[in-house]
Amino acid sequence: MNWLAGVLLRLAHLGAWGPVLFVLLYIVSAVALVPSFLLTVAAGALFGVWRGSIIVFVGAVLGACAAYAVAVRLTRISALAWLDDHPRVVAVRMAVAGEGWWVQFLLRLSPVVPFNLLNYALGLSQVAFRDFLYASIGMVPAIVMYTYYGRVVGDVAKLAAGIAPPRGPEYYAFLGVGLVTTVVATTMITRAARRAIELQRAALVTTQPNAIG
Repeated sequence: MNWLAGVLLRLAHLGAWGPVLFVLLYIVSAVALVPSFLLTVAAGALFGVWRGSIIVFVGAVLGACAAYAVAVRLTRISALAWLDDHPRVVAVRMAVAGEGWWVQFLLRLSPVVPFNLLNYALGLSQVAFRDFLYASIGMVPAIVMYTYYGRVVGDVAKLAAGIAPPRGPEYYAFLGVGLVTTVVATTMITRAARRAIELQRAALVTTQPNAIG
């Protein structure tokens, strides 16, 4: 990670271009499934808490949108067409999409589901882009907290070397809230998927007599 620390330190001396290039780096990391934790924390050390949070949020939203676009195109690949024939996969897709932005918002709050993986998972589930975008606001608490930790450490080189940021009471409070939202979101998806499966079965039973007749 020393090379990344060097890149980030150079960004700090590029004036107005620094935040722009940082956002581009964040977008690339989101699409390439590179963990973005270090980037988020480093933003606090480089740009301060509030400015860093805004820069990270812009990068995270644009990166999420780029990953969403890639995931949507992946669903059109013929090699993945078999997924649409699996009733449980279809049910889960319908569940996530049917619950709208709220369940996605809860998933964004969850520390259990990594940011980069969630972008692709939601894209593959073919959720409405508008709901996907609205739910991005759920990333704000984690972004502010981690940029704050980066500001406390204040040294990108130390962060890249593996120096763990301090974890105060707010971290454990966020973790607790995140775990609760994980349970709630999982419960909502499970119930919605169960309803979707039951509807599929009912539709199958309804069409079978007609097919026989």
